[in-house]
Amino acid sequence: MELNLRPKEECRFDAVSLGEVMLRLDPGEGRIRTARSFRAWEGGGEYNVIRGLHKCFGMDTAVITAFADNEVGKLMRDFIEQGGVSTDLIYWKKTDGIGRICRNGINFTERGFGIRGAVGCSDRANTAISQATPEDFDFEYIFGKLGVRWLHTGGIYAALSEQACETVIAACKAAKKYGTVVSYDLNYRPSMWSAIGGLDKAREVNREVAKYVDVMIGNEEDFTACLGFEIEGNDANLKELNIDGYKKMIGKAAETYPNFKVVATTLRTVKTATVNDWKAICWADGEIYQSKEYNGLEIMDRVGGGDSFASGLVYGLMTTGDAEKAVNYGAAHGALAMTTPGDTSMASVNEVEAIMGGAGARVKR
Repeated sequence: MELNLRPKEECRFDAVSLGEVMLRLDPGEGRIRTARSFRAWEGGGEYNVIRGLHKCFGMDTAVITAFADNEVGKLMRDFIEQGGVSTDLIYWKKTDGIGRICRNGINFTERGFGIRGAVGCSDRANTAISQATPEDFDFEYIFGKLGVRWLHTGGIYAALSEQACETVIAACKAAKKYGTVVSYDLNYRPSMWSAIGGLDKAREVNREVAKYVDVMIGNEEDFTACLGFEIEGNDANLKELNIDGYKKMIGKAAETYPNFKVVATTLRTVKTATVNDWKAICWADGEIYQSKEYNGLEIMDRVGGGDSFASGLVYGLMTTGDAEKAVNYGAAHGALAMTTPGDTSMASVNEVEAIMGGAGARVKR
């Protein structure tokens, strides 16, 4: 498996993400509907990956996004800076005093516990990044002059608006023009696509994006909905993945998109909101690699677990070129990220590698 990464010395950034970053408001152990106070975080599907690549794995990263130029936007920038991710590529959009022109997205998230599942309630219409066009970001400068080794983006961002669809395709084209590796998380959300054309639009956009992707991430539903591929004979509840069926599906996908170097998916069996079985699978060079299984994993906050899987996978691919090691970096990082609150990882690379090696949860003193 050869990803042909650009040399580090040629590039300002190891990796950048393109997508929305929202203000996450978290009622902690309580419910959104009864909360009187919230803890504030930042989070977003594509951003969480790039933050993990810096904060956990020590890579030089930046986020390509847009904010309304107001106090909330400045708060978001401060959160991102605290995470060590460069804010140099953020586009600041003028707005009025009440958000009629554009605004910043908000995501209320409660964690769930036991038989009560996690709940998300987002408020993200007409955000600055959903209105941003390819002209708002100088992709020739970012990928050509500055230099980027890896771009990560995804279907959550693409689903925000017609403009987002155009922007994600333009970014992927520019990245490939300059030799940047592209990863994409399909992350299909029917409710998000419904306003701009539904399933037909999702397939139109994602099939175009797929032409430029090296590392494709998604579960069975994502591949079926976004690209039209199905796993034959798979369990309807996704409790167990039919490996032979998965191989056939990926074979069809790789035949359709020979540019795919790696395809990966996480597998989660939800026993309760706080106890999941967790593992991951990765395809590369016609072979399937399965991660270590984390059965009975105790969850504090499941939001962002898949994003942390993606950042561990990307780190493993970038540093080892070994798909089996990479899928284990991803699964371990995702597992650790779900033991702490917030969208983003609080793990260190040493902790990830210790978990990969079978370390237990004994107290460290």
